[in-house]
Amino acid sequence: MASSENQSSSEPPLDARRWLRMLAACEQRRLLLSTLAGLLVGLFMIIQLGLLAWLVSALLIHESTVEALGWAFAALVLVLGLRSLAQWYQEAQAVTASLGVRRVARAQLLDHLSRQGPVGSGRHSAAIAHQLSEQVEALDGYYQRFLPQLRLAVLVPALVLAIAAWLDWLAALFLLLSAPLIPVFMALVGMGAEKLNRDQFEAVSRLSGHFLDRLRGMSTLQLFDKTTAATHDVERAVDRYRRLSMRTLRVAFLSSAVLEFFASVAIAVVAIYIGFGLLGYIDFGPSAQLTLFSGLYILLLAPEFFQPLRSLAQHYHDRAAALGAAEGLVALLNEPISRPVEQDVAAPECASYLVQLCSVEVSYPRRGRVLSSINLAMGKGETLLITGKSGGGKTTLLRLLAGFVPVAAGRRLIAENVSFAWLGQQPLQLFGSVADNLRIADIDATEAAMWEALAHVSLAELFKNQSDGLNTHVGEQGAGLSGGQAQRLALARVFLSSAPVVLLDEPTASLDEATEKIVIQALAALVQSGRTLIIASHAASMKAFADRLFIMHQGELREVSVG
Repeated sequence: MASSENQSSSEPPLDARRWLRMLAACEQRRLLLSTLAGLLVGLFMIIQLGLLAWLVSALLIHESTVEALGWAFAALVLVLGLRSLAQWYQEAQAVTASLGVRRVARAQLLDHLSRQGPVGSGRHSAAIAHQLSEQVEALDGYYQRFLPQLRLAVLVPALVLAIAAWLDWLAALFLLLSAPLIPVFMALVGMGAEKLNRDQFEAVSRLSGHFLDRLRGMSTLQLFDKTTAATHDVERAVDRYRRLSMRTLRVAFLSSAVLEFFASVAIAVVAIYIGFGLLGYIDFGPSAQLTLFSGLYILLLAPEFFQPLRSLAQHYHDRAAALGAAEGLVALLNEPISRPVEQDVAAPECASYLVQLCSVEVSYPRRGRVLSSINLAMGKGETLLITGKSGGGKTTLLRLLAGFVPVAAGRRLIAENVSFAWLGQQPLQLFGSVADNLRIADIDATEAAMWEALAHVSLAELFKNQSDGLNTHVGEQGAGLSGGQAQRLALARVFLSSAPVVLLDEPTASLDEATEKIVIQALAALVQSGRTLIIASHAASMKAFADRLFIMHQGELREVSVG
């Protein structure tokens, strides 16, 4: 899979066109089969029109009877059936190839996001959701319609041109001279459409995040009487997206009209030449040898000569949409993987330590160095408390320990089979039941284990008194629960987890005194169970059961006496 982790430092970053070609290579066989089936459709079409012209000529010029031409009508029906079958196979292969490509693209994006870890790249979740759904789906037309048609736009007109040249080289010359007009205008229109599609995708990504932010902050907006202003903000964002969409549609409709005009003019020129040639008004070149069969055959072939080019022009907007979507998707894939570059298994002589940091430094692209020369060793069953001013690097240190952020220098050593449980300042709560939220930590957790975990955080009685028990509904981000209840529900997941190291970022922030006491008692139970706790907190109450105390100041860590 193509991701930034798989690219060596010497390779250039992915660009949209190269990524689209790499995805096409994953379904090359089906795309080739679709093209070959489309070529058969064109071949059957040429045979069909030839039979039709021959039948008209036989009936009108040679005065053959319908009964005598029964075999020709049967052949015409057979060719129509074969053409329909080939067209079905062409579309089936193209649809399957497109599904396969989108599956690979979505897998690459999800794999990249999972490798970035929970911290991610700082993109809004709504924008990422839009990229994984709408922008990936925008690749459909490119692989299902444009790529197969790109080859057919060359092969089928070449076949038609060869037949027309065999019948009348002057008519073929008219077709040949008019053919380049369509690709030229198609390219001119495509350059503008590609930029419009890219702007449109960016606008809808921003709109998704904008709307989700307002939705999540609805209570705050109502509290400060700002709902009307927020509504106007959303309306302005939606109106901007509407204008971008209309500009894209306007370019599509106008370009289609221009291309249809040139194709119609070219067909009209050929029709005039055939008509005057059959009437004897033109005696230049091969026109004297025109017959009803050859003239009608060329006239029937003329629209089919332009049809693949016209179809390609219609699908050229699929290419523009795919390139616009790919620009945003490739930008995500080119983001660095937020994983430690140095993560080794600890040596046997250091087996008493679960995690060690050796002269570790962490830097962020826009903030510079955040952590400097961090040295830390944690033993089994220890409780470490990290304090310090906000912005000093406490949260970054926890993320480093969990492996969420990359190491700029130094080494991060972990003992074998060590995993981490994480409780952040805003713990995740899913839209679902209490059991669904608990099973994030252990998908196979039994009801007894879940009740025991809830008892550790003093929530068992609350949900036992509910009619649905563990099936009690919990809204997204803990809607329906108080802040303290949501925090304790997340802490209950830690009890279900088998991770020996627990990382807690301000576990008692914004809690009232009674709830804080419950949380501290739960943390003490974790300590008694033999877990290793690393806590980042300002709360003085946390010092009661801390074995070691550290102060984080401007990215530097210093251990002080607990007393």
